Amino acid sequence: MTTTPTYRTEPPERGTDLTRATPTGHRPGGGHSVHIHLEHSRARRVTPPSAAVWKSLGLHVLIPLFLAAGMALSYLGAFHAPSPHHLPVAIVGSSAETEVFAQKLHDAAPEKLDVRTVADSAAARAQVADRSIAAAFEASGTSATLYVSSAASDTTASVVEKVFLPIAYQQGLPIRVDDVVPSGSGDPTGQGLFFLLVALSVGGYASAAAISAVAARVRLGWRLLVSVVTAGLVAGIGAIVVGPVYHVIDHSTWNVWLLAWLYVTAIIVIGVGLHPVLRHWTTPALTMLFVMLNFTSSGGVFASALVPPFFSALNSFWNGAAWLHAAQTAVYFPAQSIGRDALTLSMWLAVGLLLAVATHVWSARRTRLADERVAVREDEEGIAA
Repeated sequence: MTTTPTYRTEPPERGTDLTRATPTGHRPGGGHSVHIHLEHSRARRVTPPSAAVWKSLGLHVLIPLFLAAGMALSYLGAFHAPSPHHLPVAIVGSSAETEVFAQKLHDAAPEKLDVRTVADSAAARAQVADRSIAAAFEASGTSATLYVSSAASDTTASVVEKVFLPIAYQQGLPIRVDDVVPSGSGDPTGQGLFFLLVALSVGGYASAAAISAVAARVRLGWRLLVSVVTAGLVAGIGAIVVGPVYHVIDHSTWNVWLLAWLYVTAIIVIGVGLHPVLRHWTTPALTMLFVMLNFTSSGGVFASALVPPFFSALNSFWNGAAWLHAAQTAVYFPAQSIGRDALTLSMWLAVGLLLAVATHVWSARRTRLADERVAVREDEEGIAA
């Protein structure tokens, strides 16, 4: 009697590509039980992203591309090749030889140096101290002296040293550099206040983005009040770090804080004013205003006379340049006035307030018109029904 083999079908194992028959046991009389495994492979269709996804991605990528291009163009455009442009310097002396030497120096580089003469070393020191000239060179029969101010600009002091040191060597004169107004012991490079400007600027426009995003539907008065309080906190953090923490400055901390408060308030208010119009482009716009154009024209890295004319022109009215000049005055040049700088900062704040009010009115009007259109449409649909 022949026994017919029986088969048992089970679900296929993961990873099996071919049908396999394997004996699982032996029955009396020669019968076998075979276990059959089946595997069905399915090909997956790969579908590319939709046009809407590509469009959204492109719009989002525009912002980092804008920031990358803007930072490269502004920083390299301002700093890649610093050179003097009508840098004011003086030659000490009142003799005919001094006048001839000053004229020759001016004629050798008429676009780079504005050369004048001063009567004596006291006048030279005074003009360097009040920042009306970048440096003064005095030569006698046995030595030479170069008067500079590292507190005004350490990089400018380095530039004028490269101009006058070769002259002294050609004349066989040993030269001494007299730093009339040096930077503080806690700020040997003289750029501590510039780095504080960077911190204040970033804190300001980041606060503007946060306030605009969270409090967009809050009444304008409350948004402005929050802006002023937040600016005071940002300025306070900066003043504490630059003073008690790192001792970049050891006096005039309250003056620096007040100037910083005014500066940061203007940035935040401008950001609050721009947000109803620019929306997600507000942060890139603030980055352009208060990073790309601001730091490059402030005079913190290179003085305005060492950067291209575009950035030098911005230095005359941009808020970062006004703040840095005012802070340097408060810390290193207390005899000078900060009136012009304070006026510039106040005008930026006034522009921000006007912008905030104007965009608030515009946004409220647009919302009201949209609500009226919806109401009219609902009435028309009701009549049609």
